[in-house]
Amino acid sequence: LDPLRSLLHSISSRLSDKELADMKFLCRDKIGKGKLSAVQSGQDLFNILIEQQEITRDNLELLKKLLQHIKRQDLLSEVVQFEEGQFHAPDEQPDEHEKPVAVILGHVGREWKRLMRELGMPEVNLDRIEAAYPFKLYEQLVLALREWQKWKGKDAKVGDLIQALRGCNLNLVADKVEE
Repeated sequence: LDPLRSLLHSISSRLSDKELADMKFLCRDKIGKGKLSAVQSGQDLFNILIEQQEITRDNLELLKKLLQHIKRQDLLSEVVQFEEGQFHAPDEQPDEHEKPVAVILGHVGREWKRLMRELGMPEVNLDRIEAAYPFKLYEQLVLALREWQKWKGKDAKVGDLIQALRGCNLNLVADKVEE
Protein backbone atom coordinates (compact mmCIF):
# COMPACT_ATOMS: atom_id res chain seq x y z
CA LEU A 1 0.00 0.00 0.00
CA ASP A 2 1.07 3.55 -0.70
CA PRO A 3 2.05 5.06 2.66
CA LEU A 4 0.66 8.50 1.71
CA ARG A 5 -2.72 7.03 0.75
CA SER A 6 -2.72 5.01 3.97
CA LEU A 7 -2.15 8.22 5.95
CA LEU A 8 -4.87 10.08 4.04
CA HIS A 9 -7.33 7.19 4.46
CA SER A 10 -6.64 7.17 8.18
CA ILE A 11 -7.25 10.92 8.42
CA SER A 12 -10.38 10.76 6.26
CA SER A 13 -11.97 8.04 8.39
CA ARG A 14 -11.68 10.19 11.51
CA LEU A 15 -13.07 13.47 10.16
CA SER A 16 -16.51 14.55 11.31
CA ASP A 17 -18.98 15.95 8.77
CA LYS A 18 -18.40 19.47 10.14
CA GLU A 19 -14.63 19.12 9.88
CA LEU A 20 -14.96 17.96 6.27
CA ALA A 21 -17.24 20.92 5.50
CA ASP A 22 -14.69 23.27 7.08
CA MET A 23 -11.88 21.77 5.00
CA LYS A 24 -13.95 22.10 1.83
CA PHE A 25 -14.58 25.76 2.65
CA LEU A 26 -10.87 26.35 3.17
CA CYS A 27 -10.11 24.77 -0.25
CA ARG A 28 -12.52 26.95 -2.25
CA ASP A 29 -9.67 28.95 -3.78
CA LYS A 30 -7.93 25.73 -4.91
CA ILE A 31 -10.87 23.62 -6.09
CA GLY A 32 -13.76 24.73 -8.29
CA LYS A 33 -17.26 24.99 -6.85
CA GLY A 34 -18.57 22.14 -9.04
CA LYS A 35 -15.90 19.69 -7.92
CA LEU A 36 -16.24 20.74 -4.28
CA SER A 37 -19.98 20.16 -4.27
CA ALA A 38 -19.37 16.54 -5.33
CA VAL A 39 -16.99 15.92 -2.40
CA GLN A 40 -18.68 13.60 0.12
CA SER A 41 -15.68 12.40 2.13
CA GLY A 42 -12.15 13.26 3.09
CA GLN A 43 -11.00 10.71 0.53
CA ASP A 44 -12.82 12.60 -2.24
CA LEU A 45 -11.21 15.86 -1.15
CA PHE A 46 -7.74 14.33 -0.87
CA ASN A 47 -8.04 12.67 -4.30
CA ILE A 48 -8.73 16.06 -5.91
CA LEU A 49 -5.85 17.68 -4.02
CA ILE A 50 -3.51 14.86 -5.11
CA GLU A 51 -4.65 15.21 -8.74
CA GLN A 52 -3.91 18.93 -8.56
CA GLN A 53 -0.56 18.17 -6.88
CA GLU A 54 -1.55 20.27 -3.86
CA ILE A 55 -0.75 17.21 -1.72
CA THR A 56 2.26 15.08 -2.61
CA ARG A 57 4.48 12.72 -0.66
CA ASP A 58 7.09 15.48 -0.43
CA ASN A 59 4.71 18.40 0.11
CA LEU A 60 2.13 18.10 2.87
CA GLU A 61 2.02 21.79 3.79
CA LEU A 62 -1.59 22.30 2.63
CA LEU A 63 -2.74 19.21 4.52
CA LYS A 64 -1.01 20.43 7.68
CA LYS A 65 -2.58 23.90 7.34
CA LEU A 66 -6.05 22.39 6.85
CA LEU A 67 -5.69 20.20 9.95
CA GLN A 68 -4.36 23.12 11.93
CA HIS A 69 -7.33 25.31 10.91
CA ILE A 70 -9.87 22.68 11.97
CA LYS A 71 -7.96 22.24 15.24
CA ARG A 72 -7.12 18.55 14.79
CA GLN A 73 -3.70 18.51 16.45
CA ASP A 74 -3.89 14.71 16.77
CA LEU A 75 -4.10 14.30 12.99
CA LEU A 76 -1.55 17.05 12.40
CA SER A 77 0.97 15.22 14.59
CA GLU A 78 0.42 12.06 12.48
CA VAL A 79 1.29 14.04 9.35
CA VAL A 80 4.45 15.36 11.01
CA GLN A 81 5.35 11.80 12.07
CA PHE A 82 4.77 10.68 8.48
CA GLU A 83 7.14 13.38 7.22
CA GLU A 84 9.75 12.21 9.73
CA GLY A 85 9.28 8.61 8.61
CA GLN A 86 7.78 7.49 11.92
CA PHE A 87 4.12 7.12 10.92
CA HIS A 88 2.32 3.87 11.69
CA ALA A 89 -1.24 3.41 10.47
CA PRO A 90 -3.79 3.59 13.29
CA ASP A 91 -4.65 -0.05 12.57
CA GLU A 92 -1.25 -0.90 14.02
CA GLN A 93 -1.84 1.12 17.19
CA PRO A 94 -4.36 0.34 19.91
CA ASP A 95 -7.30 2.72 19.75
CA GLU A 96 -8.33 4.29 23.06
CA HIS A 97 -11.88 3.09 22.30
CA GLU A 98 -10.83 -0.48 21.46
CA LYS A 99 -11.19 -2.02 24.93
CA PRO A 100 -14.39 -0.14 25.90
CA VAL A 101 -15.98 -1.06 22.57
CA ALA A 102 -15.05 -4.73 23.05
CA VAL A 103 -16.62 -4.70 26.53
CA ILE A 104 -19.76 -2.99 25.22
CA LEU A 105 -20.04 -5.44 22.31
CA GLY A 106 -19.86 -8.33 24.75
CA HIS A 107 -22.48 -7.03 27.17
CA VAL A 108 -25.00 -4.58 25.71
CA GLY A 109 -27.06 -6.74 23.35
CA ARG A 110 -30.63 -5.64 22.63
CA GLU A 111 -30.15 -2.40 24.57
CA TRP A 112 -27.90 -1.00 21.83
CA LYS A 113 -30.49 1.49 20.49
CA ARG A 114 -31.17 2.81 23.97
CA LEU A 115 -27.43 3.32 24.49
CA MET A 116 -27.02 5.10 21.17
CA ARG A 117 -29.99 7.39 21.94
CA GLU A 118 -28.32 8.22 25.25
CA LEU A 119 -25.18 9.12 23.26
CA GLY A 120 -27.31 11.48 21.14
CA MET A 121 -27.37 9.55 17.86
CA PRO A 122 -30.25 10.62 15.59
CA GLU A 123 -33.11 8.12 15.35
CA VAL A 124 -32.87 8.04 11.55
CA ASN A 125 -29.28 6.70 11.84
CA LEU A 126 -30.42 3.98 14.23
CA ASP A 127 -33.21 2.92 11.86
CA ARG A 128 -30.78 2.83 8.94
CA ILE A 129 -28.33 0.66 10.90
CA GLU A 130 -31.12 -1.69 11.96
CA ALA A 131 -32.32 -2.00 8.35
CA ALA A 132 -28.78 -2.73 7.13
CA TYR A 133 -28.45 -5.74 9.49
CA PRO A 134 -32.03 -6.74 10.37
CA PHE A 135 -31.23 -9.96 12.26
CA LYS A 136 -27.63 -9.35 13.29
CA LEU A 137 -27.62 -7.67 16.68
CA TYR A 138 -23.84 -7.71 17.00
CA GLU A 139 -23.32 -6.05 13.60
CA GLN A 140 -25.92 -3.39 14.45
CA LEU A 141 -24.03 -2.46 17.60
CA VAL A 142 -20.61 -2.50 15.86
CA LEU A 143 -21.88 -0.19 13.12
CA ALA A 144 -23.66 2.08 15.61
CA LEU A 145 -20.53 2.52 17.72
CA ARG A 146 -18.42 3.19 14.62
CA GLU A 147 -20.90 5.79 13.40
CA TRP A 148 -20.96 7.43 16.83
CA GLN A 149 -17.15 7.65 16.82
CA LYS A 150 -17.14 9.10 13.30
CA TRP A 151 -19.99 11.49 14.10
CA LYS A 152 -18.30 12.81 17.25
CA GLY A 153 -14.78 12.81 15.79
CA LYS A 154 -12.23 13.96 18.34
CA ASP A 155 -15.07 14.58 20.82
CA ALA A 156 -15.82 10.84 21.11
CA LYS A 157 -14.73 10.17 24.67
CA VAL A 158 -14.72 6.96 26.69
CA GLY A 159 -16.21 9.00 29.55
CA ASP A 160 -19.26 9.70 27.37
CA LEU A 161 -19.70 5.96 26.80
CA ILE A 162 -19.52 5.31 30.54
CA GLN A 163 -21.99 8.11 31.30
CA ALA A 164 -24.40 6.83 28.63
CA LEU A 165 -24.14 3.27 29.98
CA ARG A 166 -24.99 4.54 33.46
CA GLY A 167 -27.84 6.60 31.99
CA CYS A 168 -29.28 3.34 30.62
CA ASN A 169 -28.83 1.62 33.99
CA LEU A 170 -26.14 -0.60 32.51
CA ASN A 171 -23.91 0.00 35.52
CA LEU A 172 -22.20 -3.40 35.43
CA VAL A 173 -21.07 -2.77 31.84
CA ALA A 174 -19.98 0.78 32.80
CA ASP A 175 -17.91 -0.66 35.66
CA LYS A 176 -16.25 -3.15 33.30
CA VAL A 177 -15.42 -0.34 30.85
CA GLU A 178 -13.89 1.73 33.67
CA GLU A 179 -11.60 -1.19 34.60
